[in-house]
Amino acid sequence: MIFTQPLKKGDKVAVISLSSGILGEPYCAHEKKLGVKMLREFGLEPVFTEHALMGTDFIMKHPEARAADLKAAFLDDSINGIICAIGGIETFRTFPYLMEDEEFINAVRQHPKFFLGFSDTTNNHFMLHRLGLQTFYGQALMCDLAELSGDMLPYSKAQFESCFAPYHGRKITPSDLWYEERTDFSSAAVGTAPVSHREEHGYELLQGSPVFGGELLGGCIDSMGEMLMAGNIDRFGDMLSDEFEKCPQLREDFINQIEITRKYNIFPTAEEWRGKILFAETSEVMPTPKMLGEYLNALKNEGVFENINGIIIGKPMNEKYYEEYKVVWREAVNNAELPILYNVNFGHSAPRTVLPYDAMAHVDANKQEITLL
Repeated sequence: MIFTQPLKKGDKVAVISLSSGILGEPYCAHEKKLGVKMLREFGLEPVFTEHALMGTDFIMKHPEARAADLKAAFLDDSINGIICAIGGIETFRTFPYLMEDEEFINAVRQHPKFFLGFSDTTNNHFMLHRLGLQTFYGQALMCDLAELSGDMLPYSKAQFESCFAPYHGRKITPSDLWYEERTDFSSAAVGTAPVSHREEHGYELLQGSPVFGGELLGGCIDSMGEMLMAGNIDRFGDMLSDEFEKCPQLREDFINQIEITRKYNIFPTAEEWRGKILFAETSEVMPTPKMLGEYLNALKNEGVFENINGIIIGKPMNEKYYEEYKVVWREAVNNAELPILYNVNFGHSAPRTVLPYDAMAHVDANKQEITLL
């Protein structure tokens, strides 16, 4: 595994649109401005990749352009970090352009970069993991650095600041507050605070030993499930009808997603899960308990649960299905001895921590902390 250096003041960071191209839309100009301002306050200099601001239609229709942006960022020795603009739904469409490009593969290994993102970026994380690069599951430009209140949420900001130092010894503890997803992202919302709630649960041990350890591997459960399952059209058909009309290839690729993923060995094998801690969280779609169960059964069929040392689960967005999800996880795992820690601050529910892939983690539910070793 190639371990990258932490960010440092003065670094140039590439901002890239690997999934959605919304950052380039005029109605998001205020978010772009806020994100750039925050990066510069951290002492970083943002560099937008060639196609990052081309807008949603272009990005949807041109996965080869997204792939070219990622390749260019790795080849550019003046770039030290890569931050995703936001997630989306179908970055897996970049795989054929990247995993068959020896120059890109060599660039990842010879010019490693700090890489940060979450949600659909799970696909990119797994791809880079397959190529041997450690990456970081954490914030995105639009979701965190461009927080509309004018400053990052305090917990998320402290977590982003942790990217400027080695993570060894860092302790991840529960946030005192959690925040509802905004319903207004317009320029009129700039300067307003998101609705917040006092954290009532903390980390919850659902089953198993309160103390466990292993290397971190995981991401968005929706993305992981979709890597392994057919039926994406059934789930997304109505939501993506306009996109399918604009980009006919998108529909075909969704049907073939599992074949694309398997062709390039993106999802870790059962043996590669051995001794790991699975970290998993649900998306802004807030899948029903039934859908979550289908995703988890897909992971179970891949041998994930029988090989891992434990599971840490992200707080559900808006605490939707908070109790129901706990039941689904226990039933899917079907092994009362496998430790499961619930309600951890990562993924789609704000605020967000930063989880380094392949970092050795020590979990202590009694102490309410996860220590990165």
